[in-house]
Amino acid sequence: MGACRLLPRLLSHGFFISSFIIMLSFYGWDMSQRLREKRIHQENEDRMKLINEMCHLEKKTFLQQSHHKLNNLLVDDTHGVIYCYIPKVACTNLKRIMIVLKKGEPYGDPNNITGDIHGRLLRLDHLPTKEIKVKLKHYTKFMFSRDPFIRLISAYRNKFEHLNEPFYKDYGRDILRLYGKHLNPPNTMKEALASGIRISFNNFIQYLLDPRTEQRNPFEPHWRQMHRLCHPCLIQYDLIGHQETMQEDTENLLKILKLQDDIKVPPAYVNVTTNDSVMKWFKTVPLEDRRKLYKIYEKDFKLFGYRKPDELLKG
Repeated sequence: MGACRLLPRLLSHGFFISSFIIMLSFYGWDMSQRLREKRIHQENEDRMKLINEMCHLEKKTFLQQSHHKLNNLLVDDTHGVIYCYIPKVACTNLKRIMIVLKKGEPYGDPNNITGDIHGRLLRLDHLPTKEIKVKLKHYTKFMFSRDPFIRLISAYRNKFEHLNEPFYKDYGRDILRLYGKHLNPPNTMKEALASGIRISFNNFIQYLLDPRTEQRNPFEPHWRQMHRLCHPCLIQYDLIGHQETMQEDTENLLKILKLQDDIKVPPAYVNVTTNDSVMKWFKTVPLEDRRKLYKIYEKDFKLFGYRKPDELLKG
C-alpha cells in the first residue's frame, strides 16, 4: 500500500521536473535568440558608424549628383523602402524580396518568384527630383556589400569563364586583343571557346588596371566599385548588409520593416570562395598589379569593413 501511495507522488514530482527542464530549455533558447538579435543589431550599427566616420569629409548632397547615378536604387512605395542593388552581391534574392513587398499582402514566398526579375521594380532615377528628395529622406534604405576581390572573381567567372555572348561582344574581344595577344579574336565567344581561346583572370585584371578603360566609360556595374553604385557617403542607409552574413542581415531587414513573421527569408548564398582560393586566383597576377588593383578598390574595403588582403599585397 505504501508503494501505491508513493507512486502518484513520484509521478507528480517527475512531471514537475520535466516541466521545469522544458521551461529552462525555452528560457535558454529565448535568451540565446535575444543575444543573437542584439549582436546582429550592433553589427549593423557598427557598419553605419564606420561609414559615417570615413565619409565625414564628403559635403555634397546626393541630389547634387546627376540622375544617372541613381540607376541602382529600387523603390517600393507600399512599404516605403529603397534598395540599392549591387551586381554579384546576392541581388537576385534581394530583388525577389522587393517584388514580394511590391505585391503586398498576402505576402508570397520570395523563392517562388520566377522569370526575369530585373525589370519589374521602380527605379528611383525615373522619378522627379522633388519626389526623389522626399523618398530619400523618409523611406527605409538598405544595401548589401561583399568582399571586393571575391566579388571581382565572381564577376569574371560569370561573364568570361562561361558562355556569355553579350559580354564577349562588348568587352571580351577587346580584352583578348589588348591583353591576350590575339590581334584578331573570334567574333563570338562560342567560336573562341571552340578554338581554345579564353580570357584569363589576369587578362581581366589588366583591363581593369588600364587607365584607358575608365577614360572611355565608367566601369561596367558588375565590377564597378560598390561605393560608386550605392553612394553610402551621400545616402544615409538604415541597413548595411554583408553577403557574408546574408541570412542574419536579411532577417534584420525584415525585422526593421516589421515583416519578420510575414516573409520567408530565401536560403543564404554559400560563399565557396575562401582566402586560399583567392590566393589561387591571383597567383597569375603580378604583385605590383595586385597592389594597383587594391588601390582601385581600397575605398570599398575600408568603407564596408573588409580586411585588407595583406597576403596578396606583401612581397
